[in-house]
Amino acid sequence: MPKNAVIQWGFIGCGEVTEKKSGPAFSLVPGSCVKAVMSRNPERARSYAERHGIPKWYTDAQVLLDDPDVNAIYIATPPSSHATYAIMAMKSGKPVYVEKPLAATYEECLRVNRVSQQTGVPCFVAYYRRYLPYFMKVKDLVTSGAIGKVVGVQIRLAAPPRDLDYNRTQLPWRVQRDIAGGGYFYDLAPHQLDLLQEIFGPITRVSGFCSNRAGLYESEDTVSASFQFPDGLPGSGTWCFCAHESARTDRIQIIGDRGQVCFSVFTYEPIELFTEKGHETLTIPNPPHVQMPLIQQVVEHLQGTAICQADSISATPVNWVMDKILGKL
Repeated sequence: MPKNAVIQWGFIGCGEVTEKKSGPAFSLVPGSCVKAVMSRNPERARSYAERHGIPKWYTDAQVLLDDPDVNAIYIATPPSSHATYAIMAMKSGKPVYVEKPLAATYEECLRVNRVSQQTGVPCFVAYYRRYLPYFMKVKDLVTSGAIGKVVGVQIRLAAPPRDLDYNRTQLPWRVQRDIAGGGYFYDLAPHQLDLLQEIFGPITRVSGFCSNRAGLYESEDTVSASFQFPDGLPGSGTWCFCAHESARTDRIQIIGDRGQVCFSVFTYEPIELFTEKGHETLTIPNPPHVQMPLIQQVVEHLQGTAICQADSISATPVNWVMDKILGKL
């Protein structure tokens, strides 16, 4: 792609995540615009295009890929189709930005990486929390030595079932293993695991247990795991999606020998820092469109003015960890 070229996006998928988290950012980043959107549902595609001022809409992904006005692809479909669409795009010579997780299995991630290497076409993954001010502050606190040497990491996530979880005839796709890769664990844990691997390096050892305690759907609703980072740092995690409301938790605790830092991943509660100086709370605001900092990095990478490291290679270890925990490997 020519240096400083205008990145003209085509969206494959136009679901909820694109409405505010990502979609508007593609038109707000300098040198970037959206030319087309695709959904298999024609009414959804047409409505989305009209509401967001996108000139073209399609119901066939290949037609969108063949559009000469589109030179980059955003994939915002459920995980089961990520690898297929990403590979189609790269073989068409068009860079890809795909929602997380990269794919529904570790093996599919490897396929994406092989095609990216063979074609020389980059594939980026929407682990946008790496680039948000809130989490960059967490990383800075850890790497600057504010809590001393890190000696342990704990993840805790618990939530009650959602209303749709009780509807056996129309369960949400996020709990359908063949579409999502697993249950809510496969949908939500990627952000937590990616953040920790961004700070401490790729997890090298992991084991876990999963269970279905509520029986609302077939996928796991309760997971526990232990893992280890390259320098031997141990960590653990518990995830429960059938808890009582009183148990609702969203917390990562990074423990050091001179303090600790605690933060949330999904609710952005104030960061808590405990040191010998006492207890501090840090409120770090994020932009209205949370994917915008990462999308800007992707655009600048494609224009040849920056390097974006949130690529498919860096995203693949997340799927390896999850598949090991769920017994898929």
